[in-house]
Amino acid sequence: MFKKMENKIQMAAVKAGNTLMNPSGDQMTGWLIVVLIVVVVGAVFMTLYQNSISTIWNSIVSKITGLLN
Repeated sequence: MFKKMENKIQMAAVKAGNTLMNPSGDQMTGWLIVVLIVVVVGAVFMTLYQNSISTIWNSIVSKITGLLN
C-alpha cells in the first residue's frame, strides 16, 4: 500500500513537471489569467479593507512596542 502511494506521488510530480514544461502557449495563458485574478482580488480586498488593515497593523505594532518597553 505504501509503495502504491509512493508511485502515485511520483506520477503526480511527473505530470506536474510536464504541465509546467509544456511548450504550448495555452498553459502560459492559463497561469497569466490566474495571476491576474489573484492580483485583482488582492487589490479589491486591500481597497475595501484598507482602514481596518491599518487599524490592525497599528495595534500589532503598539502591542509589540509595549512588550519591548
